[in-house]
Order: sequence, then structure tokens, then C-alpha cells
Amino acid sequence: MIETNFGEFELVKDFKECFEVKSFNDRYVDYLDKYEYIVGDYSSEMLRLKGFTDETYKTVADYLKESCNPNTAYFILKRKSKE
Repeated sequence: MIETNFGEFELVKDFKECFEVKSFNDRYVDYLDKYEYIVGDYSSEMLRLKGFTDETYKTVADYLKESCNPNTAYFILKRKSKE
């Protein structure tokens, strides 16, 4: 489990070990609260965050292929549900 300023997440994938809590906290915006999955990728050395729901999670591979440079560093976080 990873604790951030915006809740707890499970690190599903960390391609090239690029996840950093500080960078995530700095780039996170409130509209991402509605998503179960957060994908972060580095484009031009800048972290980009995109949210996915359970229904759209299957499109993450397409997003990475179409919107990111080949072999780019990325991570996938799954929001820990509050019980």
C-alpha cells in the first residue's frame, strides 16, 4: 500500500520504477478523485496523470501505446476503497 495526500493506493505496475510519492502529490488534481485507477507517465520528463474507471481500465494498454512514447516510464495505481 502507498499512502499519499489523496488516499491510499495499491501499486499495480511500476514500469522502470518511476513512481515517486512527492511527484504524484504535486501533480494530482481533484478531478482524479472519481477514478479507481490512476496512470502516470513521463512525457518530456514531466509527469502526466490520467484516470480510469473499472469499466475503462481495459483501455490502459491502448492509452499507453497511443499517447505515450515507446518504452516510456509509467505506473498504475489502484485506489484503495474506503471500508
